[in-house]
Amino acid sequence: MSNDTRPSSDLSTRLLGTWRMLSWKRVLVSSGEESDALGPNPFGYISYAPDGRLMVFVLKSGRPKPKSSPPSPEEKIALFDSLFAYVGSYEVLADRVIHTLDGSWNELWTGTKQTRLLSFSGENLIYTTPETVDPMDGRLCTYRVEFERA
Repeated sequence: MSNDTRPSSDLSTRLLGTWRMLSWKRVLVSSGEESDALGPNPFGYISYAPDGRLMVFVLKSGRPKPKSSPPSPEEKIALFDSLFAYVGSYEVLADRVIHTLDGSWNELWTGTKQTRLLSFSGENLIYTTPETVDPMDGRLCTYRVEFERA
């Protein structure tokens, strides 16, 4: 991996558009245990616009459907725990993209910068992360996320 942090116009162009999530794996730092971050077959998209804005929206497959409207407090918690979303701006560097979050499903992330190391497998986009704290359970982990063009 390069330590070069200069912007990459080729990578910026390749990243533009909407990508559909294929998988999202989590690896615990303490044990090396790998699991699906939001369960198998997550439903999600990430979209990079030419104006430097991005949107991320991911749902766990098989989300619970509330029995009525409005959902009960327990149903609201289950819905929150099966969702991952944020919006913001992005900057592409030589081997990574930095997301600066303006808003998030979890206010602890709003205002933060999220680093995603980039690679491609054929036409698929692959993200890996530096060690980070899982926002769902607080455990130290890394992620590997794979996307295909939508």
